Amino acid sequence: MANKEFIYQRIRVYVGKDFDPAVDGEVESILRSKFNIHLPQRTSLNDSLASTKSDHEIVGLILQYRTAG
Repeated sequence: MANKEFIYQRIRVYVGKDFDPAVDGEVESILRSKFNIHLPQRTSLNDSLASTKSDHEIVGLILQYRTAG
């Protein structure tokens, strides 16, 4: 598994600016405004990301970042 900093750098390339992938509100805002991704409503943001990750690489990267140790 790639380290957390490497995953973050890949996310920054997609997003084009600094943001905190661990903050739910920032993740939802970036996905909506930059990528036009509207997450399904689930019990947690990680569950919403997991149900959408196969469709968008950025979603998979954010989920990897959020679950990396």
